[in-house]
Amino acid sequence: MLSLEDAELLGYFSITIKPLVVRAEPFSNTVKRKLARFSEIDKGEQIYNLAAYLIAQLGKNYNDRAIGRITGKEFLEAAIRQIQALQYQAGGMVAFVEAENKVKLLSFYESYGFKQFDTRQTVSKESEPYELVQLLRLV
Repeated sequence: MLSLEDAELLGYFSITIKPLVVRAEPFSNTVKRKLARFSEIDKGEQIYNLAAYLIAQLGKNYNDRAIGRITGKEFLEAAIRQIQALQYQAGGMVAFVEAENKVKLLSFYESYGFKQFDTRQTVSKESEPYELVQLLRLV
């Protein structure tokens, strides 16, 4: 994402479509009905299988010329607007993120309508295992 004033790189994100398995348990009946419209559901297990937009590599530029020029809110909203444009062209209704299990970070996503639905184990560059929290929202 570039500044319109001077083309300074303010941050970046990538969006991809990934298969997703979502347990129905943490969601309201309204969200469950919406998920059921565009997913395959295992009624016995109450699990939805669907394709969703993953907002990945969400990162702000913290160098001296870029710091403070865009808020996290503006940055996340730009990613969601991009998904809405993709949604208009290709369909889909779900966006999700994977975040470190840090209260401030999870609160940030939850304040923009994302809801935790699962966790995923991964490894760091140093081959250390750690857990990512998966959060989704309907777009």
